[in-house]
Amino acid sequence: MSKEELEEFQQLLPDKEYWLPSPHGTPAELEKASGMKVASCMMAQHREQQAPDLSLHTWKKSITERSPQPMRRRVQTSGIPEQHQNQTEEKPCPTQSWKNEDFQRKLTQLLLLHRSQPRDSKFPFWRRHDMVVEEEQGHLIEVKDLFGPGLGTQKEPHTVVLHGVAGIGKSTLARQVRREWEEGRLYRDRFQRVFYFNCSELAQSKAMTLAELLMKDWAGPAAPIEQILSRPKQLLFILDNLDEPKWDLKEQSSKFHLPWRKQQRVCTLLGRLLEKTLLPEASLLITARNTALQKLIHSLKQPHWVEVMGFSESARQEYFYKYFPYESQAMRAFGVVESNQALLAMCVMPLVSWLVCTCLKQQMEQGQELSLTSQTTTALCLHYFFHVLPVRSLGTKLRGFCSLAAEGTWQGKTLFSQGDLRKHGLDEDITSSLLNMGVLQQHPTSLRYSFIHQCFQEFFAAMSCVLEAKKGKNIRHVRKLLEGDGIDSGFGTPTTCFLFGLLSEQALEAMENIFRCKLSLERGRELLQYASRELYLRHSSLPPYSWQLLHCLYEIQDKEFLRQTMTCFQKMRVYIQNDMELLIVTFFFKFCCCAKRLQLHHRGQYRQAQRPPGAVLCSWVPLTDAWWETFFSIFKVTGSLKELDLSGNYLSCSAVQNLCEALKCLHCHLEILRLASCGLTAEGCKDLACGICASSTLTDLDLSFNRLLDAGAEHIFQKLRQRSCKLQRLMLVSCGLTSSCCQDLAFMLSASPSLTELDLQQNDLGDLGFWLLYEGLKQPTCQLTLLCLDQSQLSEEVTQILRTLKEEKPQLLIFNRRRPSLTIHKEAPGGGEMSDDESALKWQEPESGDLHVQLLDTIDDFVGPTGPVPTEVVDRERSLYRVHFPVAGPYNWPNMGLRFVVRWPVTIEIEFCVWDHFLNKTVPQHSWMVAGPLFDIKADPGAVAAVHLPHFVSLKEGHVDISLFQVAHFKEEGILLEKPARVEPHYVVLENPSFSPVGVLLRMIRAALCIPVISNVLLYHRHHPKEITFHLYLIPNDCSIRKAIDDEEKEFQFVRIHKPPPLTPLYLGTRYTVSGPKKIKIIPKELELCYRSPCESQLFSELYIDHLRSEIRLEMRDKEDKTLVWEAMVKSGDLRPAATLVHTDLKDAPTLSHFVDWHREQLVARVTSVDTVLDKLYGQVLSNEQYERVRAEPTQPDKMRKLFSFSKSWDKACKDQLYQALKEIHPHLIMELWEKQEMKTM
Repeated sequence: MSKEELEEFQQLLPDKEYWLPSPHGTPAELEKASGMKVASCMMAQHREQQAPDLSLHTWKKSITERSPQPMRRRVQTSGIPEQHQNQTEEKPCPTQSWKNEDFQRKLTQLLLLHRSQPRDSKFPFWRRHDMVVEEEQGHLIEVKDLFGPGLGTQKEPHTVVLHGVAGIGKSTLARQVRREWEEGRLYRDRFQRVFYFNCSELAQSKAMTLAELLMKDWAGPAAPIEQILSRPKQLLFILDNLDEPKWDLKEQSSKFHLPWRKQQRVCTLLGRLLEKTLLPEASLLITARNTALQKLIHSLKQPHWVEVMGFSESARQEYFYKYFPYESQAMRAFGVVESNQALLAMCVMPLVSWLVCTCLKQQMEQGQELSLTSQTTTALCLHYFFHVLPVRSLGTKLRGFCSLAAEGTWQGKTLFSQGDLRKHGLDEDITSSLLNMGVLQQHPTSLRYSFIHQCFQEFFAAMSCVLEAKKGKNIRHVRKLLEGDGIDSGFGTPTTCFLFGLLSEQALEAMENIFRCKLSLERGRELLQYASRELYLRHSSLPPYSWQLLHCLYEIQDKEFLRQTMTCFQKMRVYIQNDMELLIVTFFFKFCCCAKRLQLHHRGQYRQAQRPPGAVLCSWVPLTDAWWETFFSIFKVTGSLKELDLSGNYLSCSAVQNLCEALKCLHCHLEILRLASCGLTAEGCKDLACGICASSTLTDLDLSFNRLLDAGAEHIFQKLRQRSCKLQRLMLVSCGLTSSCCQDLAFMLSASPSLTELDLQQNDLGDLGFWLLYEGLKQPTCQLTLLCLDQSQLSEEVTQILRTLKEEKPQLLIFNRRRPSLTIHKEAPGGGEMSDDESALKWQEPESGDLHVQLLDTIDDFVGPTGPVPTEVVDRERSLYRVHFPVAGPYNWPNMGLRFVVRWPVTIEIEFCVWDHFLNKTVPQHSWMVAGPLFDIKADPGAVAAVHLPHFVSLKEGHVDISLFQVAHFKEEGILLEKPARVEPHYVVLENPSFSPVGVLLRMIRAALCIPVISNVLLYHRHHPKEITFHLYLIPNDCSIRKAIDDEEKEFQFVRIHKPPPLTPLYLGTRYTVSGPKKIKIIPKELELCYRSPCESQLFSELYIDHLRSEIRLEMRDKEDKTLVWEAMVKSGDLRPAATLVHTDLKDAPTLSHFVDWHREQLVARVTSVDTVLDKLYGQVLSNEQYERVRAEPTQPDKMRKLFSFSKSWDKACKDQLYQALKEIHPHLIMELWEKQEMKTM
């Protein structure tokens, strides 16, 4: 290269600041910096594999920009190395074409929602509270399941309708299905031939035979039509954009079964395919917009409805990383989008994501600072067409281009001939310019042109309406839009949305700059007034507004117009299922003055009774941190909301922080905030307390059924002491509180200037807690008038203090409800609410005090917001378990070290897997170290907000670099390594996880590197008449290994003795010596700490002793430096026979006497919470009369004696229920009685 060419080459390189010579260098240094320096910098920056491609791409670009137009295509292929000849040629336009193959291959997985029926086109998302219409939630599926068993078990072939809003990716997905089939990755075992037809193109043909239709698409070897049709079950017809041509498929379909060799009108031919009168066994895949479904429904036979929902939040980010060639560019671009909530929400649509990436790419290429402030799709299209593409260079021809788009839209035409273009003043030069810009595309099989996307045609059609100079003519154009196939579809077209967006003041100002003309704001107002009149006419005859109409109103961003238009917002139930709909609804809540109350339901799982009617927001999408950030933006402007109920919806720490920022906002006027069962923790309470204190209007707060614990409650109580806090009512039912927080609570009660009601039910405060509480209650500064407490467990002395307090403060009502009024409501079959009696399904909270106690039969249970959650053993041989989490929140499996945070009720399957079955085939073991167990987890997509996978690597003293941790996903196509969201001392955390066999690996940088691990010592014994045998294991703290050892030892009747783990982290590969008293025999005396697969035999030492009359001391020391690493004392009381280990049900109880009869005396004397036991037996074991007779007894022992008097007539099942109730409420007592019974048996 010459010096000038090299300088130009450097200027065109991305991130050129890394290799351009310093501006302060000398000329000699600049000369040296050329050539070799640029090449070496490129190799360092872009690695050996990417640098040649980058240089080739930049070289082609520099020559293209310097070459004359006719020479460019020739230059692009001449002189290119052979290995690059087949690469996609770069177009002269500065952007990628929407429909080129490169884009389609960058398409990431779209969300697909299957329902038995599509959403009602008349009022699909909105319901008045009194409307009896049930909304079906549907379920997410994948592309491979479109024709799979997940869609039903019908024997007839499927007709699948892919429907969705404009620009959501329907057509691209349809073409992707065809391409994946051609490449052998999809449906190869089901379909022998797949035909793809674009119905817009088919509409250009008037008549054809079935053979002619098939040959239009089939590009493979020629085959007789009879052979193709001989196996109709193996045929798939993809009918893309079936709704675009203005066909009446029902009317055109023939009632007569015409021979397939006869020519028929295209619409008749397709109508027969749809109605299954032609090739009834063939399968159909149809794409159509939501607004066109009504005219298709009557033509389809048993269709399956799958709505294309667009990108998930993670898929949006993935798309950016696929679009940009370099990760640094993708990170910069997506960072811009994340800073703009509206833009991030709009990127749910693939078309919008492509527009955003293209706009940001141009800014990068021009060296500009990245910025994109668009809040609507209209504003984004204006930016794209008039800042990214040189459409402005068309000059006066631009109006003709707009009129072409408008005429095509009115006539339902998407393909244009050269005559159509000339009619609107678009000659060959202008057409060539439009092709080069990538706005138009030419169809290879005909001399016809179309917009690269139908939405772009509709955008320019809307612009034509606004530009129309003659008064009244633009009104007629708008009328055409709104009439169309009915008012609903008119408001649903993108043209109407774009029209509203272009009538905003900002858009009109932008158009004046583009067209260099003066547009009348008055005329724009006339159009709005016309649309407003149509709105009121529609509202008078139809139920509430549809999303399509709301989208139109959102595009204009006219807050005053919105306030005048939306008058019935306060009593609506809104169903949203993507981020774009959330963006729209939050916009309306910001500026709609009539909405006072708002309640959020996630997937309809939670509802609270006896509340005044208000707006209800039902979300069917995962409540991610970005979702919450958008939702809480409601409070960033002056609004009218007074009450917010988020109960039953999981709030992450980030979501709590966003909520607190909203509470601190001056525009927030919330008075009532309900956060019951939101998965709040002590960590989140610190931020929450600051928000509560900062609010000048909040008076009512419900934090019930959250595991706040004492630490979290203390944050709340300390903030409530401040004079600025206005809180009057605080509910803390079942928050895991004990006496430890009561000192702070007492200070708060004596200092709070406003708190009048406090609910502390279902907390284990005990006598000590109440004594501390009493010190605050008796203060004259305490303003409390209502206190709800569980009084049944208080001693007589404390009960007497209560009576005294009531006499001293007659205004204070101390109330005791056996169960709180919080209820989970079910919808009636018609969609309305059930009555209180029908729906009072009480929240079943544990009443045993400390939820961290592992109950006798709940060792393998999860612990969640509502207490222990049992796990079901599905297949013991496979170690396959199933668990159902009843509410949103965090769940911990303490025995296995696994944690989940779920967004809604969900059933999860967990299988313990073996690394050896996966690792040897995919990853060199010398490069990676197994760092934890391997799980195969199955859960509904989006249900799990985070999973905490256990690892056994010690992070103390920073000896291990946490960046070396990776999470391995084993999929059909191979292993995928994912960087965790964070690494904690015992867990790595994946947020918004996808599941397959998954576990933690640690990258090994040096082969000899010693890794400190958290280890465990397992000790088992078996008692023989002559001797006692011990087995001692030293293993990494891996639950799958421990479980395998437990199972094997149980087979040989060995019993585990629980002893503490080693004192410090140990090192893999290190040897340790085992020692004990002289009278004990140890073989072998050395153990190596190593990782062995759970399916392999584990190393252990065997210990023998004749009799254990006293105690023995066991030790383990490092073989090299003799450092003590573990010690334990084994006493005779530690030894138990194997048969006494398992009490999973009452089958282990004595056969002649039930457990409750065996221990009647102890149960009468020691059970203190009899009322709670009665509540669990009421209606199942006890009648109402028996229930009241037991409760009437004066003391707890008398109540138990009365209860046992009824047990004489009970069968085993009734006694089993009593046992289960006692075990839940008094686990320590039941455990003690079992041990005593076992000792007597021994």
